[in-house]
Amino acid sequence: MQSPPLLWQKGSFCSLAIFMPLYRERSNMALHLCSHTITTDEAQPVSRGYAWLVFVLTFGLMLSDYMSRQVINAVFPSLKAEWALSDTQLGLLVSVVALTVGVMTFPISLLADRWGRVKSATVMAIVWGLATIACGLSGNFLALFLARAMVGLGEAGYGSAGGAILLSVFPRRLHATVVGAFLSAALFGSVLGVVLGGALAQHYGWRMAFIVVGAGGLILAFVYPLLVREPATSNPSASAMRLPLKAVMRQLLTTRTALWTYLGSGLQMFIQGAVIAWMPSYLNRFYGMDMLQSAQGTGLLVLVAGIGMAAGGVMVDRLSRRDELNKLRIPMCYALFSTGVLLVAFLLPAGALQISLIALGLLFSAGFAGPAGAVISDVTSASIRASALATLVLANNILGLAPGPFITGVLADAFDLQMALAVVPLVGLGAAFAYSRARCHYRQDFIPH
Repeated sequence: MQSPPLLWQKGSFCSLAIFMPLYRERSNMALHLCSHTITTDEAQPVSRGYAWLVFVLTFGLMLSDYMSRQVINAVFPSLKAEWALSDTQLGLLVSVVALTVGVMTFPISLLADRWGRVKSATVMAIVWGLATIACGLSGNFLALFLARAMVGLGEAGYGSAGGAILLSVFPRRLHATVVGAFLSAALFGSVLGVVLGGALAQHYGWRMAFIVVGAGGLILAFVYPLLVREPATSNPSASAMRLPLKAVMRQLLTTRTALWTYLGSGLQMFIQGAVIAWMPSYLNRFYGMDMLQSAQGTGLLVLVAGIGMAAGGVMVDRLSRRDELNKLRIPMCYALFSTGVLLVAFLLPAGALQISLIALGLLFSAGFAGPAGAVISDVTSASIRASALATLVLANNILGLAPGPFITGVLADAFDLQMALAVVPLVGLGAAFAYSRARCHYRQDFIPH
């Protein structure tokens, strides 16, 4: 998740156990790695039926999360016309959610690790549902901006808490698949948010789009705790949960694999956030589509990205059975390929070839999400897994989803939207480099669970 002091600057990694008795789990890991063996726990933690019930409900809340976050993209044309907003202001309405998520995700996830992940996820969903409804009741830009910030506050810890809940009910051999499928709900939710938002805004006005999406999230929030029980690892009375904050931070911030993975994931998310946020406006301006048509077109493109996110995790799980390093090699390839395809796409004139290449680029650019979450899980103690995933969410938002739409809006005001979107994919080169660096440290940092 970052890149700080080296834990093994002098001597072999195996000697680390002598000097750091505080981290017994990591010391045990070192002993395993000295014999070049990575041990894994392949047992099914709970019944298969219950695990998939948890997945469906947790996936559903993630859909609601991103419907609330992305519905605003569909109503950009209405807001621009009604309130005479600039592209920079429109970009701020997207970025403020990601910025709030990035700032608040870590402290909220620390609380979730201690208070209970299911209870925390429920409260978060209630907050973002109410805040989304408040967006529809806003009377000016400032009120809408503040309501959007509250949406981000509600969503701040859900990705990490939901991911930790799922990792606790599925065996490790399925972690990249499950995390990738769970995170793909973000893109499928974006599809539903944009398409449903565009349809509602076209027929009933932009305010109704927010109100309907927010109400749907509230209903699911009340159902969730009735069917999902707290994972054993989120029990506040467990001794592992009493790790001092300093020890938690030290474990989170001194693992080089995690640090480079955070960077790579955040840079990839920069591309995702920028393209998804501005695609409805791009189709409106360069293809002459109305609000509903541009929302539907964007929905199809984001659907392709969602398929890529889910399929990317499945492919990595399968190819990593022989070599664990494929969890990082393959995302590196995804980043390089998608960068080239998207760059070419946005340099082409509007037409069928451009749309096809954008779809292909989004398909591959989204495949990093599941592997990133699985890698973080592999190099982090289970007792602070929600906090570790929260740091990944923080990186995704602070490095990606917050600056992506805003910077694209600034570039669009300075040049034009097509030129702005042509520059964005270059960030993928940095992501590929980060994954290559993470791969160099993965075996040393692995912790058997």
